[in-house]
Amino acid sequence: MRIAIMAAGGVGGYFGARLAAAGHDIHFLARGAHLKAIREGGLRVSSDKGDLHLKDASVTDNPADIGPVDAVLFAVKLWDTEASADQCKPLLGPDTLVVPFQNGVRSMDVLSERLGAAHVAGGVAHIAAVIGEPGLIKHTGSMARLTIGERDGTVTPRIEALNAAFEDGGFDHAISPDITRSIWEKFIFLSSLSGLTSLCRQPAGPIRENPEARALFEAAIHETAAVGRAEGVALPETAEAKTISFIDGLPAVMKASMLHDLEAGRRLELPWLSGEVVRLGRKHGIPTPVHAAVLGALTFYADGA
Repeated sequence: MRIAIMAAGGVGGYFGARLAAAGHDIHFLARGAHLKAIREGGLRVSSDKGDLHLKDASVTDNPADIGPVDAVLFAVKLWDTEASADQCKPLLGPDTLVVPFQNGVRSMDVLSERLGAAHVAGGVAHIAAVIGEPGLIKHTGSMARLTIGERDGTVTPRIEALNAAFEDGGFDHAISPDITRSIWEKFIFLSSLSGLTSLCRQPAGPIRENPEARALFEAAIHETAAVGRAEGVALPETAEAKTISFIDGLPAVMKASMLHDLEAGRRLELPWLSGEVVRLGRKHGIPTPVHAAVLGALTFYADGA
């Protein structure tokens, strides 16, 4: 498949590199020092799943240089969603599929407004990966999974084709019959992990091993699940217990990308994570005290150092 990666950060860089190594026609979008490093030395991946070096990676900062593609894997920071969606327009042909792999719950709606609902499906990425330095994607742990699905649950030829490409890429993948539920199941996990690791300035291990911090972690999970159900998402009764069990199985050194951004003095996705939980809680009259504390404490750092 001919696939554009918007953009070559932790998520897009890792999965795009795997797809390129498998022989697919992959075109990365990047900017600044990362773009320069990839142009000069290729794209490198450091991972326990196997290191990789794409010496001749196709990379640009101008989507018009790429032109129409079969699919766009859309994985930018949440504050860049609208602007990046507009930049994707040169990548669209009549049948181009755009799949967001972002941390929040609004991406399908935003991309549908900007690019047309017919082009947009849903996606979920489970991976701990960041730009370790310009030109290098650093993958922590063994988790590397993409889940995709049409909004109405139909298994269309375009979803099957993209899923087959993921099979070639050699990473875990799945088609979801209810992608909205899948997105929210991740959001329950991610909003809580990002909030608590950032608030405590600790990775997952110390938080879950400390009784007081663990209680906050579990309360945050229940808060997000409650607002999801109030939004009409068909979350199973086991969603919270499943999330807690998943967190207990994470590597002790696991940090959410928001903590990496906080430590580096970069802008935070806070308004779209704990901030979104608080907003929806107010909308539905559901208390969200843990996420409200995260939002209040970290708001001073939300725009970066």
